[in-house]
Amino acid sequence: MPSVTLDDAPLLADLMPWSVAPPRLGRAWPTAPDAASLKARWDTLLKAEGPDREALFAPTRSRTLTSAVAQLPGRSGGTGRLARETGPCPEPVRVLAAPFDEQWLIPDHRLIDAARPELWRVADERQVFVVEQTVAPESSGPALLASPVLPLPPAHGPRIGRVRPLYRRPGGVEPNLAPGLREYVGERLGTGPVDPVDVLAWILVAARPGPHRVDVPLPTDPEAWSHGVELGRRTLWLMRRDGDRPKLPGGRRPYVRAPLPSRPVEVVYDRDEETLLVDAGRVSPVPADAWDFQVGGVRVLEEWFARRTEQAEPGTLAAIRPTTWPQTWTSELLELITVLALLAELRPRQAGLTVDRPITTADLREAGVLPVPESTRGPASVLDHHEEGPEGQFTLL
Repeated sequence: MPSVTLDDAPLLADLMPWSVAPPRLGRAWPTAPDAASLKARWDTLLKAEGPDREALFAPTRSRTLTSAVAQLPGRSGGTGRLARETGPCPEPVRVLAAPFDEQWLIPDHRLIDAARPELWRVADERQVFVVEQTVAPESSGPALLASPVLPLPPAHGPRIGRVRPLYRRPGGVEPNLAPGLREYVGERLGTGPVDPVDVLAWILVAARPGPHRVDVPLPTDPEAWSHGVELGRRTLWLMRRDGDRPKLPGGRRPYVRAPLPSRPVEVVYDRDEETLLVDAGRVSPVPADAWDFQVGGVRVLEEWFARRTEQAEPGTLAAIRPTTWPQTWTSELLELITVLALLAELRPRQAGLTVDRPITTADLREAGVLPVPESTRGPASVLDHHEEGPEGQFTLL
């Protein structure tokens, strides 16, 4: 967007002022691409006793078998010390374990070094978590991802940045936007207050990453706004993957041409044939843009396979995993290829998005939108009920 300078454009940190560092697990085994493995890992942990249980747990300075912690908001995990736990595994929940890779997590606070309870309190079907991505030189990947589930830092690969929920309260209440922003943008566009999801849609396609900041040019032209929001809504739908499943046109849809092996080892891409070779298995057509799609300088498809085929240390809980390749993973792979191909198709339109006569940081300051009140940079008080604290005590926030 050459018509606005870096110094003029508002910062994402001001437009969406409340942000939280991503949760930190401290151990890899409470997450997995399948829920059944997590339940088997939990059972194995609880069958072990004494030093064996401690070794399997993988303690850190933040979490040991004797840590006393509060219950995760909205979850049923226990609060007694894990050293004497005997109950069933808490029902696993979906999380974003890496870019475009939803996996499962045991939602038990005793297993997580830094769970960020404030994020769990606002996680529901209306929420969207915006995740800042590592800026990689010459990478064409997105600067921001949007997820309907809680994001976690990848076990390996680039670190992720701050997490910015779209809403400060459950139920889609109180947008995490600078107070007065929606009204001011609507006034400049001549449309009236703009929808919070439309603001997010614009941010997803207009955000420009720098080494230490992300800025977001804002338009005053209704046509540019409408075009960007349409593009952003499409991007948001593909990233969230909710509702109808995305599909490529007939003839371009990826299919399994030869069955994937029960335990894949090597993944190779044949660019000439647009084919993904998984040992003797074959998936095609796989557009080159889908294979080359990167986030933080890392190929999404390549890393997706690596997380399902890498060897775990024998005798650890992480080594408990499916012995054969589940059919559900193949379905997820085909959908992932589709999503990446469709997102890649949007790039030329996104690159062509321009902002003439932009809203600048100075404009927002003059209008009183900036600086934002300091209270908007922290979590809202969202609780009207008790949460279970350590050892069954109750807390009220």
